[in-house]
Amino acid sequence: MRLSSSLVRPLALVLLVVSVAGCSWFKKGARGDYALAPEARPLEVPPDLNLPNTSGAMQVPAASQPTSSNAPTAGGFSVAGSRDDAFTRVGEALAGVEGVTIASRAQLLGTYDVSYEGASFLVRVSAVDAGAYVSAVDPRGLPATSPAATKLLAALKAKLGG
Repeated sequence: MRLSSSLVRPLALVLLVVSVAGCSWFKKGARGDYALAPEARPLEVPPDLNLPNTSGAMQVPAASQPTSSNAPTAGGFSVAGSRDDAFTRVGEALAGVEGVTIASRAQLLGTYDVSYEGASFLVRVSAVDAGAYVSAVDPRGLPATSPAATKLLAALKAKLGG
């Protein structure tokens, strides 16, 4: 059986295409990263772990403002007038309390470093909406609640008319 030349050419062309491209049909091709050895696979990080959670990073905590009344709180009391005026009046009142030693004063910061009845703490004068707020602060930066600080704040409140 002889094949006609018109049939041989297309058949040869198909055979050529299959022989050239057919090799790639039968060999193992790249199937993705899962086919690699575990050591060669890229590290996959879950999407929620790519970046740190910063949702609450820029929240400013609410400032605890002293009350506008002259009622004493655990850490101090309010007085009328500007902060600078109140700072001067607190200094005069501290000088009039027996047993108070003023180690230093910083008007820019609004603080007096005092010693009273064996305790050392700061008397701080800060500006508030209602005028100025006088408080005592211990060396840790927390409100001073020692008996000496409480007693001195009561004496200052009485002298300043608070």
